[in-house]
Amino acid sequence: MAHVVHVALVAETDQIDSGQLARVAAALQRQVTRDFGPIWGISATVDAFSRLEDVPLGYWPVVVLDQIDDPNALGYHQDQDGQPYALVLYTQSWSLTASHETLEMLADPWGSRLIGGSSINPDQGRVRYLIEVCDPCEAPQFAYRINGVLVSDFYTPSFFDSRESAGGRYDFTRALASPKTILRGGYISWIDSATRHVWQQVWSARDPGPSFRDLTAEAGGRREGESVREFVDRMSPLPEIQEGVPEGDETLEKARSDWRESEESSSAWAETFREDYKSVIRRTS
Repeated sequence: MAHVVHVALVAETDQIDSGQLARVAAALQRQVTRDFGPIWGISATVDAFSRLEDVPLGYWPVVVLDQIDDPNALGYHQDQDGQPYALVLYTQSWSLTASHETLEMLADPWGSRLIGGSSINPDQGRVRYLIEVCDPCEAPQFAYRINGVLVSDFYTPSFFDSRESAGGRYDFTRALASPKTILRGGYISWIDSATRHVWQQVWSARDPGPSFRDLTAEAGGRREGESVREFVDRMSPLPEIQEGVPEGDETLEKARSDWRESEESSSAWAETFREDYKSVIRRTS
């Protein structure tokens, strides 16, 4: 039997009520069970908690906060006992960030899972790619919706194939046409075997195409005890993660419309179901 991981979605903000938190947790649970888990061979639960004090021991927290002064604190971390957790800044698109962090934490709990392959940088040979399942296709325009909740696209294990194949599926929404490629707004990271430097190919929303970065040279090396992923997160500021999807964005507006329709359908169902069970109570009393 596969080991089951338990994720706690926690709202340390008054801007998310219990109903919203439960709806997003349910969408993430469906994403993990229906979409992500079967592809990556991972079993997990996602439960909503309004307070950290209510989280059972052993759960991996994804905590939504009103304010994170240091943008380097966003995303993946490990606590003093080595247990993974993630910090998410509340924005109008916080569910997208929570989905992103949940999936990446499940795929690589310790922030150092690597896979070998030929470098996409023609000046390098064999390298080891960091498993970051959402980063190459993380921009909001490639997200999808579950029950009106905006969730992140993610790549499949075929993303690291040595060549493109007919019918190959490199990410869940099929936005990626080839292995080891990135979409606008995304990035991919790896360790160069010759120099042990952490490199990245990044495609900023402002740039016409991807470019290479030597993150180790820029930072002067990793901090003591810092995992590869923590280092990459610290060196990869993402305005849409920090500030949220801009108002008026088509993806966000579609998600909001779906959310409203889902709420209306749920309300109608709840009213009908309540009458049903009340009639049973009356008959049996």
